[in-house]
Amino acid sequence: MKKTINIEGMVCGNCVMHVKNALMDVSGVTNVDVSLEKKTAEVTLGVKVSDVILSDAVKEAGYEVKKIQ
Repeated sequence: MKKTINIEGMVCGNCVMHVKNALMDVSGVTNVDVSLEKKTAEVTLGVKVSDVILSDAVKEAGYEVKKIQ
């Protein structure tokens, strides 16, 4: 299962790494591809993970979630 997260506040490569690391720390996440250009994170899940958990991980890293689809 894949989810796309639209993220506000990423401005550099370090931001991308912070978001990627935060999402990879979530149990059930198997892969994360973050695009600074698109301001998105493509998250691959091995098991069902709620949008709230994914959103909280991004927020704790210091960024704002606009939408998860």
